[in-house]
Amino acid sequence: MPSAVLELLKPITWFPPMWAFGCGAVSSGIPAAGNGLLIAGGIFLAGPLLCAMSQAVNDWYDRHVDAINEPNRPIPSGRIPGQWGLYIAILWTALSLLVANLLGPWVLGASALGAFLAWAYSAPPLRLKQNGWWGNLACGVSYEGLAWITGAAVMIGGALPDWRILLLALLYSLGAHGIMTLNDFKSVEGDKRMGVCSLPVRLGVELAGQVACAVMLIPQIIVVALLFAWDCPYHASAVAAVTVVQVFLMLRLLKSPRELAPWYNGTGVTLYVSGMMVSAFALRGLLQVAQ
Repeated sequence: MPSAVLELLKPITWFPPMWAFGCGAVSSGIPAAGNGLLIAGGIFLAGPLLCAMSQAVNDWYDRHVDAINEPNRPIPSGRIPGQWGLYIAILWTALSLLVANLLGPWVLGASALGAFLAWAYSAPPLRLKQNGWWGNLACGVSYEGLAWITGAAVMIGGALPDWRILLLALLYSLGAHGIMTLNDFKSVEGDKRMGVCSLPVRLGVELAGQVACAVMLIPQIIVVALLFAWDCPYHASAVAAVTVVQVFLMLRLLKSPRELAPWYNGTGVTLYVSGMMVSAFALRGLLQVAQ
């Protein structure tokens, strides 16, 4: 069962919020030296706790859909029996909030909101994933925005981060909505049968792919404009460059969105998150000057 629990918590999914937390820490302008324990605690909170919790919650409430799409997963396969999937989700929620409380009030607030969105995404009566617009927004905010804000808040002693940090965190959260749509292509058949109105189900695969690409591109274009306005031309140019490359990759993606979504996740999404870190370093320079 321990190996099944680890599979339930999906370590491979921990990277995005851990990366976003790192972007937040960098964007704060506070040096990492002397803050190693805080950073390590925040990364542990973002990935192995909060993200893992969201995976457990989702797998428990999706066990009937997974029985169609991916019957070998721990819960539908019976490797995690009975109510244990639910118990693990509850335990990980409690552990996440306990650790968040140790890192400061803003970290606790962001983590509590993230935990709420994780449960609201998967669990009735809200079950936001039933609507691809709201469900993907909840995921994008949790995985990117809240993790970014948490990283900044940890570094500045639990205070409210600078408004520019909040703005970029929001923009990259909105862009992540498109990334979440790409993840829905793999489960179209099961979603149709179980009444889950993901965007590929609601809009059709072709239009959903176009929407995903537009949603990923527009926030990055706004970030580029902001960085130029904030007198960060080199960072703005770098983000613009990775955005342009994504456009060419998207042109290939749109030829066959369902089949090429995994390929794009390994190429275009990598460029997307690279731009996040470049933007974080731009903020770092701005805030260090201000300090």
